[in-house]
Amino acid sequence: MLSQSIHSSSKIHDQLLKFMDTSVYPNELIWDELINNGDTAQLLGLLESLKKDARALGLWNLFLPKNYGAISPGLSNFEYASLAKIMGRVYWAPEVFNCNAPDTGNMEVLAKYGSEEQKKLWLDPLLKGKIRSAFAMTEPNVASSDATNIATSFTRSRKSLIVNGEKWFVSGACNNNCKFFIVMCVGENSHENQHQRHSMILVPRESSGIKILRDMNVFGYDDLPGGHAHVVFENVEVPEENIILGEGRGFEIAQGRLGPGRIHHCMRLIGLAQRALEIMCKRAESRVAFGKKLSEQQSVREHIAESLCEIEQARLLTLDAARIIDQYGSSAAKDSIAMIKIVAPSMACRVIDRAIQTHGAAGLSQDTFLARAYSLARSVKLADGPDQVHMMQLGRNTARKLAQLQ
Repeated sequence: MLSQSIHSSSKIHDQLLKFMDTSVYPNELIWDELINNGDTAQLLGLLESLKKDARALGLWNLFLPKNYGAISPGLSNFEYASLAKIMGRVYWAPEVFNCNAPDTGNMEVLAKYGSEEQKKLWLDPLLKGKIRSAFAMTEPNVASSDATNIATSFTRSRKSLIVNGEKWFVSGACNNNCKFFIVMCVGENSHENQHQRHSMILVPRESSGIKILRDMNVFGYDDLPGGHAHVVFENVEVPEENIILGEGRGFEIAQGRLGPGRIHHCMRLIGLAQRALEIMCKRAESRVAFGKKLSEQQSVREHIAESLCEIEQARLLTLDAARIIDQYGSSAAKDSIAMIKIVAPSMACRVIDRAIQTHGAAGLSQDTFLARAYSLARSVKLADGPDQVHMMQLGRNTARKLAQLQ
């Protein structure tokens, strides 16, 4: 079985590389032009065409560790990690393969925790790429890095739940094909454990009382076609069976959702950083300053060497975290997951910044992918929990663990 899995993973790896070369990279300039022109219709048309081709090749739902028949190859987190690295080289490429956030996390939540009815209504069309989804957790009016602060609430009315609150940076919510939110809410129960007061609720996008106030920009980019919405939920009524897993189990679901998701984020960033290093080297070999190629200048050589070392360190650390999840589960991998979440985004920011510096003014412009890449890498230092929270928890766990060895 193991040899079959390795063979399957290798075949998909080769297919993915070829598809990126023939279908994704050639469309990067077209994608950027459509984004700059605000041409959402053509953008979605291009995306749907690429998705159709990818699915026909079996390059679809690659992230799901369990086999869903013909709709997923059933790779491990370790096997998928290398594929995420390839897709991450182009920031919009994961959606081509139905491996984009937040849909990946939402599909994992529904696959792992959803009822049969929830799977039928929401998971199946997500797996088929017929719809998109959004994950609503962060709020503008509280420090959401401490998720116990989350104040969006739900109350019960007969057999319905009434949701009220405000969320922002709700990724994917501006996409016309977004059909539901998974919303983190605090309930009426006053459980003494503050981590058992919140629930995750499925909220259909067309529900009355949902208002999208605006699309939040990230470093000036609006991230079409999905965007990052600022959303208000005002007396939004949904059936009580839309609670996932059970009332008060929101934090349990969040941890199950975010573990593999952080590996996805980190491996995509490693791919992005690797691509930045490649064009840094091409630039350094082709440009002359002060009578020598840039690659002969000591500071540039140091930047290249440091970048290569840091990328490889982050890659190996992330692969090890994926291995531990596969063998022992997300809970056992929590320290390894924290480490990669601390290391990978900062590494990517440094490498991309060096590539920008090597390109001079061109590195700041639309003539390379570097400015957009930097904004993405910097945003992941906040996504799925800010670095400081991971460092606080990792430091606490490490101190306790190592102190016991004395």
